Amino acid sequence: MIRLAVNGAAGRMGRSVIALAFYDDRFEIRAATEKEDHPQIGTDCGVPAGIGESGVLISETAGDFDVIIDFSDPEGLLTAIELALKNSAAIVTGTTGLDEKHLARLTEVSGKIGVFRASNFSRGIAAVTEIARKLASAFPGADIEIVEAHHRNKIDSPSGTALTIGKNIAEVRGKKLDDIMTSGRKGRTGPRPSGQIGFHSVRGGDIIGEHKVIFGLPYETVIIEHRAISRELFAAGALEAAAFIHGKTGYFDMEDLILSS
Repeated sequence: MIRLAVNGAAGRMGRSVIALAFYDDRFEIRAATEKEDHPQIGTDCGVPAGIGESGVLISETAGDFDVIIDFSDPEGLLTAIELALKNSAAIVTGTTGLDEKHLARLTEVSGKIGVFRASNFSRGIAAVTEIARKLASAFPGADIEIVEAHHRNKIDSPSGTALTIGKNIAEVRGKKLDDIMTSGRKGRTGPRPSGQIGFHSVRGGDIIGEHKVIFGLPYETVIIEHRAISRELFAAGALEAAAFIHGKTGYFDMEDLILSS
C-alpha cells in the first residue's frame, strides 16, 4: 500500500484527491498539509473532503509517507519538495503558475527522488496537446488562438494547461512561446501578426476547466476542444501518477504515464 500525503489538502483539488484516495485500496492517507496560517489547520482532512472523520488532521508538516501529491501554489510547492526530500519520497505536482526558480528546483531534486509534474492530469488533454502538435505541423501558416475558461477563484492566467499546449505548438514551429504569444487584445491592435499565438482567459462561476485551440485557415477553421466535467478527473489522474512514480527516481510527465499503460 502506498502511504500518501496531500499538500494543499483544504483546497478544491486537495479535497478531491483525499476523497478518491480514501476509497482506493492502493493508498493509505498518512498526512494532509496546508500553510501554517490556514484556518483548517488541526481539523480532520476528511471533513472538507466530504468523507467524514478520516483520522488524519491537517497540519503544517508531514512525515512517514511514500508519495506527496501537491495542489497548492508555487511557494507551497517548494515546501512540498522539502517534505519529499526529508522523507525520501516522490512528489506529484499539478500546481501551476511556476517560474524558472520552481522548475529548476524540480529538475534538481529529480536526481534524488521521483518527480511527476503535469499542468493537467487528464488523458484527454494529453491527446489534445498531441493533436495540436500534428495540426501545427500540417498547417504551418495557421493563425492559432487558445481560449481557456476556469472558475472565478483561479489566480493565474493563462492556465498552465493552455501554456503547455502553446509551448508544444511553438516547439513545432521552431520558436519559443514567449517570443510569439500575446494575451488578450484591446483597442486598435492592427492586423494580426503572422505566426502569433493568441491566449484568452475566461474566469467565472465554478467552471472546472475548458480549453479550445483554434486553427484559422483560408476558407476553413479547425477547432479542438476539451471540457472537464468533474474535478475527480484531475484527482484520479494525480493518483494514477502517484502509483506510477512510487519507488522511482527521475522526472516524469503525462506522456510517460500514458506510454506505460
